[in-house]
Amino acid sequence: MKTRITEMFGIEHPIIQGGMHYVGFAQLAAAVSNAGGLGIITGLTQKTPQLLASEIAKCRALTDKPFGVNLTFLPTVNAPDYPGYVRAIIEGGVKAVETAGNNPSSVLPFFKDAGIKVIHKCTSVRHALKAQSIGCDAVSVDGFECGGHPGEDDVPNFILLARAAEELTIPFVASGGMADGRSLVAALALGAEGMNMGTRFIATQEAPVHDKVKQALVAASELDTRLVMRPLRNTERVLTNAAVERLLAKERALGANLKFEDIIEEVAGVYPRIMMEGDMEAGAWSCGMVAGLIHDIPTCKDLIDRIMAQANGIIRQRLLALAG
Repeated sequence: MKTRITEMFGIEHPIIQGGMHYVGFAQLAAAVSNAGGLGIITGLTQKTPQLLASEIAKCRALTDKPFGVNLTFLPTVNAPDYPGYVRAIIEGGVKAVETAGNNPSSVLPFFKDAGIKVIHKCTSVRHALKAQSIGCDAVSVDGFECGGHPGEDDVPNFILLARAAEELTIPFVASGGMADGRSLVAALALGAEGMNMGTRFIATQEAPVHDKVKQALVAASELDTRLVMRPLRNTERVLTNAAVERLLAKERALGANLKFEDIIEEVAGVYPRIMMEGDMEAGAWSCGMVAGLIHDIPTCKDLIDRIMAQANGIIRQRLLALAG
């Protein structure tokens, strides 16, 4: 299947693995890329630019296919060494970068000069148009269903993707709620050139997370996510657990007086304990509503092959038959 996204990134299938904290290591990125998608290393999971450079080198040893790096620009007082991370990406020969968070305009010239294609993650049409105007090559349109931060507009993908198609000239992929061939065909029908999957790729054999995390996704339904930090306008969709319900109780009790410090125990520094150690009650961790569509833990190759076979089957059999 050829789309503007497969052509842009030099990949076989229009499937991108999103950047995920303490999930997007070289092992998973290489597996996705070897299966014909675009694997992504999560840059800020690596504590220093030097560690990111090592992770890029590790990924390059595991695959000769294109892969990318996610670089999230955080609104924080003590900013990471972004120039160092940018250098590590460029010097590592990476040709695709997924940016997220704040406006990436300050780093775009460096990536452009290095011939790197940039896809920016957006949760609204206005942000997607801004990404287009500053020179991003593509955008990942992230609907309200997504795990992680869905923005504050609460627009689901059936509307958001169609609106993006009306407004954008650069290619975009659908992110949030993507799990299988049905997702891909629906995304293409709404104007996307492919899809970005995060939560679904956690439940794969190559994902370097504790088995309890994968089993939690298989066991979860579409009703098992919660929205936290809404009063702080930093909304995050997470899988429910005791810590999340405790966090929500604090939000209800404190109301407009809520401060980040009140919930820091449930959200700060919990990812290593959850993803690495399998402490499923340690705190809040990002998870999409798509958990309801996750029923097994395949290899990345089996998952992507299955998605493409299902998508092609839907197009050739159902849709063409309906078209008469």
